[in-house]
Amino acid sequence: MDWREMATCRGADPELFFPIGHSNSSAILMQVDEAKAVCRRCPVMEQCLDWAVKAGPVEGVWGGTTEKERRAISQSRLRQLRSRMRTAS
Repeated sequence: MDWREMATCRGADPELFFPIGHSNSSAILMQVDEAKAVCRRCPVMEQCLDWAVKAGPVEGVWGGTTEKERRAISQSRLRQLRSRMRTAS
């Protein structure tokens, strides 16, 4: 079974996970918090986050993170990989 079939968000309104507007407006922040709350209850949150990080720039809330948060995760993973490669040389 594909992890997406077990996702808690399957029964939710998809628009919840794709806020539109200025990212620091109170309405958007509340919407993002609500979407993240759904993610926190999800049994496949880690698989979802892993997919979103590997997929690259994906809009919306995935795996309990925003695009900006996933970009930071990707950059951190890249720095760790580069550090390991230098150590191995």
